Amino acid sequence: MRGSVIGAGSFGTALANVLAVNCDEVRLWGREPSAVEAINTHHENATYLKGIPLSERVRATTDLEEALAGSEMVVLATPSHATREVLARAKTFLPKSVPLITVSKGIENGTLLTMTELMEDCLPEEFHPYVAVLSGPSFAKELARRMPTVVTIASHWDKVAQRCQKALQTDTFRSYTSTDVVGVQYGGALKNVIAIAAGMADGLGMGHNARAAIITRGLAEITRLAVRKGANPLTLSGLSGMGDLVLTCTGELSRNRHVGMELGRGRKLPDILAEMKEVAEGVKTAKSARDLSLKTGVELPICEQVYLIAYEGKNAKMAVVDLMTRQPKSELSGV
Repeated sequence: MRGSVIGAGSFGTALANVLAVNCDEVRLWGREPSAVEAINTHHENATYLKGIPLSERVRATTDLEEALAGSEMVVLATPSHATREVLARAKTFLPKSVPLITVSKGIENGTLLTMTELMEDCLPEEFHPYVAVLSGPSFAKELARRMPTVVTIASHWDKVAQRCQKALQTDTFRSYTSTDVVGVQYGGALKNVIAIAAGMADGLGMGHNARAAIITRGLAEITRLAVRKGANPLTLSGLSGMGDLVLTCTGELSRNRHVGMELGRGRKLPDILAEMKEVAEGVKTAKSARDLSLKTGVELPICEQVYLIAYEGKNAKMAVVDLMTRQPKSELSGV
C-alpha cells in the first residue's frame, strides 16, 4: 500500500510516520526543498520534530504529482488557510476512489466553510463520497514519539472512515469512526478559539477556577453552534469535542494556548505570531466564529471576546470583566 500526506508540518510528518506502519511507502509533500532533502537524508524533520526519527518508508518530495501518484489514501495536512490553494494545484493529480482525509482544524475565513465543505467546493463531485476528517486530542510531538493517541475519523460514507481507520491503526494509535462530519469539525476548529481564551486567563494569572469555567462554557458555545449546523450533540462530548478541548486548553504543547498566554501578558498578536514556526489555527478561526455567530444568531460570548482582543485590540482584562458581568442566566437554557 502507498499513502500520501500533503503538508510536511509537525502533524503531517507525525501522521506520515503512523501511516508508514501499515504502508510500504508514504510520500510526504512539503514546500521547502531544504526540509524535504533533510527528511530524505537524515530521516528527521528537524524544523518541526527535532530529534524524533522517521520511518525509512517515509519519502519527502516537493512535487505534488510524485507525492500523489499511485496513492491509496491521501491525507491533507496543510493549514486551513492554505488548503484551497494546495487543492487547486493538486486536484489534477489526485487518485480517484481513494479516501481523502483532512486533518486541518479550521473554518475558512469569508466562505465560513469547514475543511470537508471546502474540499467538496474545490473538487469534482466524483471525489465527494471519499472525503473524510480526522480530529481529536493529538499533539504532533506525542504522536510522532508513538505515545498512545486516540482520535475520531468521520465520513458521510462509513466505509471510507473504516478504510482510514484500518490504514492508521497501530499499537499506539487508535481511532473511532463517525458519520457526524459536521460535529467532528466544529469541535476541532472552535476548541482552538476557546484555548486562546484559556491561555489568556492563565497569562493573566486567574487560576484554575477560571480555566475550568472557560473550558465548560466554551464547550457549551461549541455545542450550540455545531448543533445549529446539524451536528449530533453527543459528538461534542467525545474525542473531537471535550477531549480535544481539554488537551488544547491545558497542554503545554498547545500553540493556541501559548498565543492566549502571551496576549494575557500584554503582548501584541503580530509580535507573538512572528516568533512562531507553526500556525495557531484559533487566530483565524476566531474571525470565522464571530462571523458565524452573526450569521446564525447563535451567541458565542467567549469566541466574541477572543475576536475583539485579536482583531480590534481590546484589553484582555476588560474582556474578562465583560464576560463576568453579562446578564445572569440559567445554566441549561441560557448562554
